[in-house]
Amino acid sequence: MLDLPDDLRAELKEPVGPLYTDPAELLADAGRPLVAVGDVVTDHLLDETTPDVAFVDGQTKRTELPADRRIDTDAFERVVRVENPAATLSRGLLVALADALDSEATTLVLVDGEEDLAAVPAIAAAPDGASVVYGQPDEGMVHVRVDEETRTAMRDFLARMDGDREGAYGALGVT
Repeated sequence: MLDLPDDLRAELKEPVGPLYTDPAELLADAGRPLVAVGDVVTDHLLDETTPDVAFVDGQTKRTELPADRRIDTDAFERVVRVENPAATLSRGLLVALADALDSEATTLVLVDGEEDLAAVPAIAAAPDGASVVYGQPDEGMVHVRVDEETRTAMRDFLARMDGDREGAYGALGVT
């Protein structure tokens, strides 16, 4: 549905929010719904709470996690499987995100492919006060408190990606 063009990749290198290494400290500042993007981030947050929505792909830094380090699906009330190739946002991922944000059930989204970009539409679609947490490799967890400013920035980023932008916004349920 949307592809990340090479000229936008550099913009994703800088954290969008403050960095944390302690999940309890992060959660003291977090709102709900809580969206986790990445296996290591989700694992750290599960030590303290169950995220409302989590995206995992069974990898960290492009290396497959051993079976004993995979996220326990039993920690979540719902499990959804989607395909999402690297450097893309598929319709399935966007629909799963919108459905999970509308659900009362905690939702684990198992991504066949790559979940790295899921933080962008999560920030674009989550309500004010929500928290989106994603990993900054070798540094920690980035916490983004969703507000009008962060939401607008991520919607603008989505608008600069290649592909069916209108369809993507429709799948997310945003305008």
